[in-house]
Amino acid sequence: MLELKTISKVYHTGTFGGKELRAVSNANFNIADGEIVSLIGESGSGKSTIGKMILKLIPVTTGQILFDGKDITALKGGDLKEYYRHVQGVFQDPFSTYNPIFKADHIFGAIHEEFFPHVSKEEWEKKVITAIRSVGLNPEIVMNKYPHQLSGGQLQRMLIARALLLDIKFLVADEIISMLDATTRIDVLNLLADLKKRGLSILFITHDLSLGYYISDRVVILYRGHVVEMGSTEKVYHNPQHPYTKLLMAAVPRLDQKWDPTKVDLEGKDVEPGSICPYYGRCRAEGKNETCRTSVPELRELEPDHWVACFVAK
Repeated sequence: MLELKTISKVYHTGTFGGKELRAVSNANFNIADGEIVSLIGESGSGKSTIGKMILKLIPVTTGQILFDGKDITALKGGDLKEYYRHVQGVFQDPFSTYNPIFKADHIFGAIHEEFFPHVSKEEWEKKVITAIRSVGLNPEIVMNKYPHQLSGGQLQRMLIARALLLDIKFLVADEIISMLDATTRIDVLNLLADLKKRGLSILFITHDLSLGYYISDRVVILYRGHVVEMGSTEKVYHNPQHPYTKLLMAAVPRLDQKWDPTKVDLEGKDVEPGSICPYYGRCRAEGKNETCRTSVPELRELEPDHWVACFVAK
């Protein structure tokens, strides 16, 4: 369905734009039909940047994004509008998506005017009610309410309902449950799982490892804009090979054990001068050598559907 081929994003910074900030470096991964892929990494790793490039909210510096085999990086006008019929995004803060002076269901009217002007008002209202019910909401409760009168979970579901009205094939879900309470989180996750069963493909962007394990078929681990490990969720979680993935797993508190911060080595966060591997300065892996410092580790397949970018991984 969707494939990223050596995607990079470079920002020019400084007074005259003379410095470069590489937010994403040669990212490669794909998402199949009806699949949920979790994109996991700490803040600043480039997760949201990838999501925004897929949604064409920011341009790609180099590389290609293929949707159903077609490169979408240069889409404009009518072609871009058609792309948005099939690809939509839902973001972290639902309240920022709504205009507080309009009722929350105003977002459905905007979709009607832009994409379905030929559909009658009565028919469109029936479609809206069906979409709202499909995400587990009662139209009688949420319709004609202002955003401040609804909870974050209700607003997120309405955004998903809006996307469903476009008959989308692919959804970018960027930290969509990080602002929700625990019970509402499970409801939204289960909704995404149900949409997957209907054939929807989802890129689930998160920094929470437990959520990624709960929802995804495959996982992509991102560090400083580099894909360092990816593959089936079971293989990456139960047999992590990259030092960074191991660090992430070790940092997750467990209910059956008292938290011991000494077991998690968080030192050496900065990039070491002269090193090529983005993780070299932080790496404490046994077998770390000069090759790690002077060469770029590329993704290699250790076992079926399990890839790692590390020279010392076995």
